[in-house]
Amino acid sequence: MLDLPALLQPGDLLVLNRSRVIPARLHGRRASGQPAEVLLLQPADGEKARGGPRESWHALLRPGKRLRAGDSISIGDDLTLHVEDAPAQADGRRRVTLVAARGTVEQAIERDGHVPLPPYIRRGDTPADRLRYQTIYARERGSVAAPTAGLHLSERVFTALRARGVEWTEVLLHVGPGTFQPVRAEQVEDHRLPPEPAVIPEEAAAAVAAARARGGRVVAVGTTAVRALESAAGDDGRLRPGARETDLVIVPGYRFRVVDALLTNFHLPRSSLLLLVAAFTSRERVLDAYAHAVRAGYRFYSYGDAMLLR
Repeated sequence: MLDLPALLQPGDLLVLNRSRVIPARLHGRRASGQPAEVLLLQPADGEKARGGPRESWHALLRPGKRLRAGDSISIGDDLTLHVEDAPAQADGRRRVTLVAARGTVEQAIERDGHVPLPPYIRRGDTPADRLRYQTIYARERGSVAAPTAGLHLSERVFTALRARGVEWTEVLLHVGPGTFQPVRAEQVEDHRLPPEPAVIPEEAAAAVAAARARGGRVVAVGTTAVRALESAAGDDGRLRPGARETDLVIVPGYRFRVVDALLTNFHLPRSSLLLLVAAFTSRERVLDAYAHAVRAGYRFYSYGDAMLLR
């Protein structure tokens, strides 16, 4: 990744997703003593986690169909989860209440939770994953998957970017489990993603406008930064600052309004991420890039290598 600054031009603008991965996978026991697993998705009703001893969340539960409204799961020594509703959502999400016996729910999650590694990583998480599966600029808690293109960016890279005259700004998109959902629709245009919270700060909108004015390119670091930007763009390409939820699925034929270049990893086949990459460049260029990656022995997926598309 130390080659990145040389591939960019003075005046270019990197756009980073500052979302922070939470240890959202929880292991506990039901009242019967049987094991249960929880994947926290996001605070209920669009609210932020309040930092208190009681919080409401949407979550995926296992075994989902056996857990009924009113059931409880004990997690570690300090955290109890109460199931609030019956299975109803198509994606299996449930509303739950988390109650911490001491401290805050956030502290209990940090203490007892596990890093929600992607399903294709067939091992349990380790203490090292708490550092490795997190960008160095992650600030706002809320993702259940890392914006992995940013994992390549180190302080050394940022120092070289600054010396090159490249600037950067931050947006927010909390990544949900839909990022791993395979595309099963016969027509890719029919694929749907669950809504995810996104924020374009005023400073980011101003930075993008300034980059445009000086002739610089807007370089999205990762597909989540692309979706945050494009979801907030008007037809004229101007960003509308503020908070929103986005379920934008970008497929070939989409007209990009903001993003000029994309730094991204090599993605799973039949994924919405790969569709976005194909939309940004072309199917043929994607096939060429992946063929080169295979020949060169590049690593794929979350802990893998990255490519810059311009």
